[in-house]
Amino acid sequence: MAKLPIITLPDPLLRETSKPIEHIDAQVLRLADDMLETMYGAPGIGLAAIQVGVPRRLVVLDCAGEDEAPDPRVLINPEILQLGSQKKVYEEGCLSIPDFRVDIERPAELRLRYLDRNGQLQEHDAGGLFATAIQHELDHLEGKLIIDFLSRLKRDMVVRKFKKLARQDGPL
Repeated sequence: MAKLPIITLPDPLLRETSKPIEHIDAQVLRLADDMLETMYGAPGIGLAAIQVGVPRRLVVLDCAGEDEAPDPRVLINPEILQLGSQKKVYEEGCLSIPDFRVDIERPAELRLRYLDRNGQLQEHDAGGLFATAIQHELDHLEGKLIIDFLSRLKRDMVVRKFKKLARQDGPL
């Protein structure tokens, strides 16, 4: 496994819509494993393939608490089948927008369909932090970021800040 570089705002790739994965092969499984290592090393609880520069519909998650055993999940071509009616607010961060957090209200429960590592179709109900993380990562697959939940003024301020940081860091 290898730790991959995470692309950050203002990289335009983050705004692309990810394409479905047609075949689950060794390359896809290696990418999933590398993404898990990258996510754990960041550290984070979720990562979409687009965040490591691969515009494919692949997400990894692990919402286990500190006192719980790791629970890595690989979701291939995930889709939300149904959203619950109750809402919950979580303070969300994003590995592609470092050191920035925003309160976002999302449905508290959902029904999810995806392919697992073995290509088996799975359906699961999710709630709480797991449901929030799924929605966050699936937003990435559609080119949507947490800053899109802000007012235009606040969003523009965040984008300007990250563009300025990118210019300061410059090419290596």
